[in-house]
Amino acid sequence: MTLNVANCHRCGKVYLKNMYGMCGNCIKDIDLQYEKCLKYLREYRTCSIADLSEATEVSHQQITKFIREGRISIKGNPNMGYACEVCGNAIRENSMCEPCRSKLAKDTNQMHEDENRRKTQEHTAHNTFNIQDRLKDRH
Repeated sequence: MTLNVANCHRCGKVYLKNMYGMCGNCIKDIDLQYEKCLKYLREYRTCSIADLSEATEVSHQQITKFIREGRISIKGNPNMGYACEVCGNAIRENSMCEPCRSKLAKDTNQMHEDENRRKTQEHTAHNTFNIQDRLKDRH
């Protein structure tokens, strides 16, 4: 028999497991932070994340998480942007900037090409070995 409890990853308290991975108090606290952010953004559409964080006392990281989750839309907020997960440059959508996505795609393609090349070389080396064995057997 297993218990359906865990420790909240935010505060460490024991709670009944749920899809948030947090206790009820932490979920309420995050929802209050979210409401504060929304209220502030309705009044100050031109604020930056730093301004929003300072005014609402919600961490920059939590605001970025709200944006990435789609809870806060930055389409109507021209000065809002968050850091690319790879290089840290300011972006307005996705989790990586275009140069980092392009580099990742290029590196992935290169890795696949290298793997295919290695397999081809192994296959060729194996076939060569078999042909040489056959020639030795004839002599």
